[in-house]
Parts: sequence; C-alpha cells; structure tokens
Amino acid sequence: MGLEFYSTYYWVKVIHIAFIVAWMAGLLYLPRLFVYHKENQNEDAITKVFKIMEMRLYYYIMYPSMIIAWISGLYLGHILGFDNWLIIKIGFVTVLTAYHILLGTYLEQFKQDKKTQSSRYFRIINEVPFIILFVILILVIMKPFA
Repeated sequence: MGLEFYSTYYWVKVIHIAFIVAWMAGLLYLPRLFVYHKENQNEDAITKVFKIMEMRLYYYIMYPSMIIAWISGLYLGHILGFDNWLIIKIGFVTVLTAYHILLGTYLEQFKQDKKTQSSRYFRIINEVPFIILFVILILVIMKPFA
C-alpha cells in the first residue's frame, strides 16, 4: 500500500464525506417526516411514531453528523488553506447549519403538539438542502475563485 493509505488527511477526508452524506440524508428526510406527521396530526398512534422517528433522526444521526462534518471540514480547510472557494463553501455550510437548527425548532413544535406550518410548506423547504448541496459540490469540484 502507498503512503497515501496512512495519511491522516485522506482518512479525515473519508470521515468528512461519510458524515456529510449522513447529515444530508437527515436534512432531506426530516422535512418529509414532517409532511407525513402534519398530514396525520389527528391520528394519535401515528403521530407518536413520527415523534420518535423525528427525534431519533435529529438527535442520534443528524446532530452528531453535523458536528463531525464541521470538525473534519475545518481540519481539511486548515490543511488545504482557506482559498476563496472554500470560504464561500463554509458560508453555504453555515446556511445548512441554520436550516438544521430551524428543523430542530419544528421538531420541538411537533413534540409539543403546537401548531406548525402546513405540509405544503414542509414539501417546499425540503428542496432547500439539495439546492445548497448542489452549489457546494460546484464549489468543491470546480474550485472557482481559487
């Protein structure tokens, strides 16, 4: 095996990509759960299941994945240097983090059976993380402004 196999940089990069995938999966799936939760809000047995699923997804998968993605990403930035494209990328990741926190507020509203937005609203905001991910991928692959 080459020396690259033993390089900390490459292992951190693998970790970064893996946890970005997990975080993005959660960012895309949680609003979809909110759609179904909202559409079944009068069915106590079903909403109880949704509350458990939403809570576990947010706190056990999304939150740790976000933290590990940030830590590993900042490490990679430190190694690579913070070029302009990377600074812009970090800005978009900050927007994803704000979106993550917003989903957490909706999670709390559902948990407390408080009035939340419509299922249509959750269908629409479900597209936000993909659009941001697409822009981030362009920045990472094309490295404009380098």
